[in-house]
Amino acid sequence: MKGNFETIINDTKPVIVDFHALWCGPCKVQSPILKELVSELGERVEIIKIDVDQNNNLSGKYQIQSVPTLIVSKNGKLVWRHSGVASNCDLYKVLMQNM
Repeated sequence: MKGNFETIINDTKPVIVDFHALWCGPCKVQSPILKELVSELGERVEIIKIDVDQNNNLSGKYQIQSVPTLIVSKNGKLVWRHSGVASNCDLYKVLMQNM
């Protein structure tokens, strides 16, 4: 992650926070879906990957109890949250509603 977490999630564009773990099988399924979104949307969206094992404080703050958990934030406000693998279509809809 480049930059300060709080600064990034306060951006005016939608930010996807991907809470994941290296040992998590579904997280490995989610990763290419997120990469596809970045290739489709480019600079209009930011994606932050947070390893829950390395970031206990942040995981606790957002009450992450399973991985993957995705959070979409815009202007520092939580606009969407999903636990489990999210489809490209679902993520795209949420992002388009918040651009």
